[in-house]
Amino acid sequence: MDISIFAALAERNRFHIVELLREGPLTVGEIAARAGLRQPQASKHLRVLSEAGLVTAQADANRRIYKLRPEPFFELEAWVESCRRVWDDRFNQLDDYLNRLQSQSANPDTKE
Repeated sequence: MDISIFAALAERNRFHIVELLREGPLTVGEIAARAGLRQPQASKHLRVLSEAGLVTAQADANRRIYKLRPEPFFELEAWVESCRRVWDDRFNQLDDYLNRLQSQSANPDTKE
């Protein structure tokens, strides 16, 4: 898991740009207008997102059209899923332990 993905998404404006690009490809000018940024600021954030591998740009005459790359998000999804499995296992162990305690308190004569 590339930590630069988290670093890129941790900044509010970059996260907002990713949310905008979820709707489809946009030019830098469209991103700047919708995000409430100046174009140089939007370009700076897009460069960071690009370096993290989250977006790709395609040149169209004098415009650059940005779109999301799906691969990093699949990687994020897999990482979150692995965390979910760990927590599910831990909660299941806790549930088993609590059930044993409850059973012992209901039947104080039995020992496990």
